[in-house]
Amino acid sequence: MFKQLFSKLTIIDRYILRRYLMTFSTMLLLFIPIGITIDVSEKINRILENKVPFVKVVGYYLDFIIYFANLLFPIFLFLSIIWFTSKLANNTEIVAILSSGISFSRFLRPYMIGATMVCMFALFMGFFLVPRASEGFNNFRYMYLKGGGRSEMRQTSDVYRQISDSEFIYASNFSQEAKTGYNFVYEKFDKERLLYKITASSIMYNPKTKDYTMMNFTKRTVGELGDKLERENVKNMKFNFEMDDLTPVIYIAETLNMTELNKFIEKEKQRGSSNINRYMVVKYRKYSIPISAFILTIIAVSVSSMKRRGGMGINLAIGIAVAFAYIFLDKIFGTMAEKSSFSPLIGVWIPNIVFGVLAYYLLKNAKR
Repeated sequence: MFKQLFSKLTIIDRYILRRYLMTFSTMLLLFIPIGITIDVSEKINRILENKVPFVKVVGYYLDFIIYFANLLFPIFLFLSIIWFTSKLANNTEIVAILSSGISFSRFLRPYMIGATMVCMFALFMGFFLVPRASEGFNNFRYMYLKGGGRSEMRQTSDVYRQISDSEFIYASNFSQEAKTGYNFVYEKFDKERLLYKITASSIMYNPKTKDYTMMNFTKRTVGELGDKLERENVKNMKFNFEMDDLTPVIYIAETLNMTELNKFIEKEKQRGSSNINRYMVVKYRKYSIPISAFILTIIAVSVSSMKRRGGMGINLAIGIAVAFAYIFLDKIFGTMAEKSSFSPLIGVWIPNIVFGVLAYYLLKNAKR
């Protein structure tokens, strides 16, 4: 496929496309060791204190590379395009290309081909590679680097879930290590009518028998003429849920591929999860970040295709400002979507919309 594509390109197209891909790859390869060095310097004391096995550390930094390459690839892409396009402009190569009768839109074609290739690669990364890397990266971080470790990985207090259309549960606190919940409440409904309610001071999951042991068990069955009350000190029962379903890790959405994520979101919607917006933000970002490759490519070419008095330094300064403004908007609206009633779809796509308008404006001026 790529051989056929390259064979149809002109010499200028292949030259620009090769520079596009090589500069982007080189930028990634240069910054990854710098990122690892900074991360090691910050975390080495914690790693040594916890006596983390060397194999675990190596695995963490392999996941670190994929996780942060995906997270920061818009910045790397933007700066790499500005870098090599500014060099073309300073060497008057762009002037020569446009003077030969090639329009600015035609000049953009190899850039758009490069953006398409990067977008496809970023989609593949986001759908398949990044979820696995995110799981390893976050597991290591919470297990060995954070203060509370496992206790910070999950929502363990005031857990309320709708486990089916007619079943609701609540627990004031969960201990994941002990697989035990406290002040447990289970309610069974028939449409809007309560059928029965179960309460217990504690509930413990038994992995071998896959049932639950409840202490101070009470069951109140609602009747038309009167309620029926059952009490037992210890009661074993089976329920339609598991402890991991009730208290998923807070970064669970980042560790799922697209098919798993869609199923997980539907399941959590049925359960009335309070973290749906967070999961939706993760889902929409799998598409929005790769699409940003086209927008940032157009902005970078429009900004750096003109020869300026300050040379490449001015273009790089503009590029860094624009790149960090994009990341800033992405973080601001992403957080708003996660923490409030703000639409996750709008929150995730606002940076692309804003910078898409900017790209259109800059492209029109560049053509002139």
